[in-house]
Amino acid sequence: MKTFITEDFLLQTESARELYHDYAADEPVYDYHCHLPPDEIADDKSFPNLGAIWLAGDHYKWRAMRANGVEERYCTGDADDREKFMAYARTVSRALRNPLYHWTHLELKRFFGIDKLLDEDSAAGIWEETKEKLAGPELSVRGILESNRVSVICTTDDPVDTLAHHRKIREDAAVKTRVYPTFRPDKALAVDQPQAFDSWIGRLAEVSGIDCGAFDGFLDALKQRHDYFHTLGCRLSDHGLTRCDNEDCTDAEARAIFVKGRSGKFVSPAEAAQFRTWMMVFFGHLDAEKGWTKQLHLGAMRNNNTRLFRKLGPDTGFDSIGDYSQAENLSGYLDRLDRTDQLPKTILYNNNPNDNYILATMIGNFQDGSFPGKMQFGSGWWHLDQKEGMEWQLNALSNLGLLSRFVGMLTDSRSFLSYSRHEYFRRILCNLIGRDVENGELPRDMKLLGGMVRDICFRNAEAYFGLETGKV
Repeated sequence: MKTFITEDFLLQTESARELYHDYAADEPVYDYHCHLPPDEIADDKSFPNLGAIWLAGDHYKWRAMRANGVEERYCTGDADDREKFMAYARTVSRALRNPLYHWTHLELKRFFGIDKLLDEDSAAGIWEETKEKLAGPELSVRGILESNRVSVICTTDDPVDTLAHHRKIREDAAVKTRVYPTFRPDKALAVDQPQAFDSWIGRLAEVSGIDCGAFDGFLDALKQRHDYFHTLGCRLSDHGLTRCDNEDCTDAEARAIFVKGRSGKFVSPAEAAQFRTWMMVFFGHLDAEKGWTKQLHLGAMRNNNTRLFRKLGPDTGFDSIGDYSQAENLSGYLDRLDRTDQLPKTILYNNNPNDNYILATMIGNFQDGSFPGKMQFGSGWWHLDQKEGMEWQLNALSNLGLLSRFVGMLTDSRSFLSYSRHEYFRRILCNLIGRDVENGELPRDMKLLGGMVRDICFRNAEAYFGLETGKV
């Protein structure tokens, strides 16, 4: 049987193959947004088996398994790692044309050298073969990062995090990959959730050493944490929002709403939107002052299944694409920052493909010539993080902006084996450009096209974020 994951996987033309093998394949990886746990990098964690490294926390796989009739105990429950792996193996052969089928076999090939298709019959042998290889140093966390030439990682961190693991990584000269925190202060917006809001502010006060009983103290504590993240190399912030708010809110109104939320009084939806607008402008000013990049992840509809959310908690696979109206509020928010020339470099990500052209045109409204590609339309995110979704994003950006200035792919993942997705993206990118060459829509100038490919794979991100890169 012909090997599935060949060296020319997804590369359908000679031009695509030349672009990938000669220009894309050897570029380092710049993973500027992910959810990898920094403690596992600091401790150079090893994984006992494929179930532990592959299935823990992977809601993509859990969703497919549930759709295949797999009981919850084999997803998030108390089944052992081998049982969970065998349940996933039974699902893979039912996942044809789902990106999991590509990702699964690409990871087996790249990390373990396994060409066999994973199914119920091959699962036991693959379990044993991968278990043996995982015991070696090549597949510890740092071994994976080095073998994948991961130059930069930006994790996603709450302002109340002490960043102790990030300090440990910075002090360890053996870590070749540069690892930076990202400031994600979304819990500071939740004034209409008084119990969670109050609890989180208590943690903020504790870690900052600043009394947050009053609004000014709350803001001072957030600024202090922003400053602290900066000292550990942080140069990016991130927000996960259904959509941006854009409501007029004076300082006095924001202060009054904060007091209501802290005292446990009812905060109306209108007041909550005012408060979120005020705070997002505040965070935008902090980012602009320090030259950070702001990321806005927009449009996910979270925790749809109330019964299973109550049982399993968030981020367990019950989130979908939302159909929120994005354009007007997003424009208003960006304009609030731009009016005072305090709009930082910004990356916009959408979860709904209907918003592709909205975001691709929105960034053009706020490009100001201060930096190439200051405003970015981010790579296909979450439910769009697959071949078709990536192509849609690349086409929209090409049609309405400058693909050549795109900062490229990220993993947005909790799994260290997800680094093969950078290869996946690069193959898709080269195939798209190669097809245009074969169709006569682009010149067959490999120096010109290859230079753009290299820029998108690594060099644009290196210039854009301005972070020191690792020696990989």
